[in-house]
Amino acid sequence: MASGAVPSSFTGLKNGDHHGLRFAKSPEFVKVSNLQRVKFRRAKVNMIRNSQNPGSETAELEPASEGSPLLVPRQKYCESIHKTIRRKTRTVMVGNVALGSEHRIRIQTMTTTDTKDVSATVEQVMRIADQGADIVRITVQGKKEADACFEIKNSLVQKNYNIPLVADIHFAPPIALRVSECFDKIRVNPGNFADRRAQFEKLEYDEDDYQKELEHIEQVFTPLVEKCKKYGRAMRIGTNHGSLSDRIMSYYGDSPRGMVESAFEYARICRKLDFHNFVFSMKASNPVIMVQAYRLLVAEMNVLGWDYPLHLGVTEAGEGEDGRMKSAIGIGTLLMDGLGDTIRVSLTEAPEEEIDPCRRLANLGMRAAELQQGVEPFEEKNRRYFDFQRRTGHLPVQKEGEEVDYRGVLHRDGSVLMSVSLDQLKAPELLYKSLAAKLVIGMPFKDLATVDSILLRELPPSDDKDARLALQRLIDVSMGVITPLSEQLTKPMPYAMVLVTLKELSSGAHKLLPEGTRLVVSVRGDETQEELEILKSVDATMILHNLPYAEKKTSRVHAARRLFEYLAENSLDFPVIHHMEFPNQIHRDDLVISAGTSAGGLLVDGLGDGILLEAPDQDFEFLRNTSFNLLQGCRMRNTKTEYVSCPSCGRTLFDLQEISAQIREKTSHLPGVSVITKSLRHLCCTLKQYNNPNFSLFFFRQQYNSLVILLLL
Repeated sequence: MASGAVPSSFTGLKNGDHHGLRFAKSPEFVKVSNLQRVKFRRAKVNMIRNSQNPGSETAELEPASEGSPLLVPRQKYCESIHKTIRRKTRTVMVGNVALGSEHRIRIQTMTTTDTKDVSATVEQVMRIADQGADIVRITVQGKKEADACFEIKNSLVQKNYNIPLVADIHFAPPIALRVSECFDKIRVNPGNFADRRAQFEKLEYDEDDYQKELEHIEQVFTPLVEKCKKYGRAMRIGTNHGSLSDRIMSYYGDSPRGMVESAFEYARICRKLDFHNFVFSMKASNPVIMVQAYRLLVAEMNVLGWDYPLHLGVTEAGEGEDGRMKSAIGIGTLLMDGLGDTIRVSLTEAPEEEIDPCRRLANLGMRAAELQQGVEPFEEKNRRYFDFQRRTGHLPVQKEGEEVDYRGVLHRDGSVLMSVSLDQLKAPELLYKSLAAKLVIGMPFKDLATVDSILLRELPPSDDKDARLALQRLIDVSMGVITPLSEQLTKPMPYAMVLVTLKELSSGAHKLLPEGTRLVVSVRGDETQEELEILKSVDATMILHNLPYAEKKTSRVHAARRLFEYLAENSLDFPVIHHMEFPNQIHRDDLVISAGTSAGGLLVDGLGDGILLEAPDQDFEFLRNTSFNLLQGCRMRNTKTEYVSCPSCGRTLFDLQEISAQIREKTSHLPGVSVITKSLRHLCCTLKQYNNPNFSLFFFRQQYNSLVILLLL
């Protein structure tokens, strides 16, 4: 038993502190006592009771993952783990637009014009509004930009455009005060509003020094809060993973927890001044970190009883399918858990181009919440919400007596499977190229981004020697060939893996196959426990999780989580491939967003070993690239150069799209390399001047097993 002072954000406690409490510095300390280790489920957790309010609820903490020093609130981060129920929030007014759970998900973007160019900015805001955006954000760097904001607002009102405007503020508290007199919302970045620019230095604080830093933040931030109250403005406390202060990184680390604590410092000041018209955001260019940060934010808000809305976004997402995929992975994952009240899909494109994919993503989330898509209730014990721990399925091993090598049919970093038609077999070399295989004298060989296995729903006739030879050559280079049970029984293809359903397994139909045949089992995920029991008696090479796209009430995400829970509880380590079949004439953006949300929402939790996308009328190369984009966006398999650009905004003083295209042309041959394109004004740290007036090449850091190159423009 121990007692002491800890902040209201309970994650300051460290696992294993039973006698002396270690705690984070915070302006809101609560006296607690009876820190006990009590048994919960299979492990012991810390239990805290607030001694100042004995009637309050006990907050139970548990390690974020086994052995993790981070203790997180046991309270769930969402309303329901088995279906999509929108998180209940208060309403925040941004001008005449209401944000919160009682309203539809709002969509927004950001201008790319120079804010001082009033006419260009007004024209762009009008185009954005005409596309259906609810809110527009404008960067405000200095006094000249702030003065221009009054003209921008007046011009728009005169033209009958009343769309709410948001001022994006960095490093400039006086400018925030000025522009709050005309704009409807102020976005402040806790990493640089009152703290100095990050130097990436390790700082040491004692309690008094840290408290002085917090007092300084309160002194700088309070006038803005009071002015927002006076004028009825809204505020976004928008943490960005890429611009945490040295103080936060020194104390909490460059982590989701640091992001949450950074925002809470400002939120506590707002609450102290009785200002509640604000929202939170936790943006990052890495969807995995972004998802973890929002979850931790909501879990801690649940402990504190806070109900502020959320603005969702993946910053610096990129362009084209890449940017849409990363946004879908991050934003879509949270929307399926009922989190999010306003979103931006941040693309390296004209801002009006962001609105359509943003709307598609918002509609997907709202539809899931309206239908409360999900599955029957189940107990979840094994998924980790707050830190990434991949569940790795047991990869195929070579069995005694097998004449072909099955070890390559799946990839350890994430597998891509593709559906192939009989027509494609008529041109073997074109097929090999479409699978991204290397060709040496007409023979295929696997490369870095080659498809791992193919699904052939119909086998060629036994007398079609050319087609069968084409398949055999793929099998010879350890590419898996999967075909339905009925096809293999009637037109057997040597060494093919056989796709079976649970019903076929239960009937024993698979026993008609030759002994040793490799099985691939298709599972919906919403079957009864009794139906799933057959998996315990099968030696499956992999499982395909395939819930029909037309399902309305059943959620693919929740069905898969239920399936993974069953596998974990029964110690079944089959690899699981997310298999999605799309209908004809589906819009490409809908396909990308749906795949990113449904499959990406599982892969960011480490649930799954690969992807199989089928869409009959979509280009084969598009489906293959989308699959690899999905794996790379989930920080699994790096197969191409990753481009991280400044988000489109007026702080970028060059043609971002043109420069990005030039960079992509010169560097697209560098798989596993991240190229980060930044304007000097966008950079959050001080860097030395470089001799080259056009750009400098700066080796920034190594992360996620890839080389990161920073281009300063």
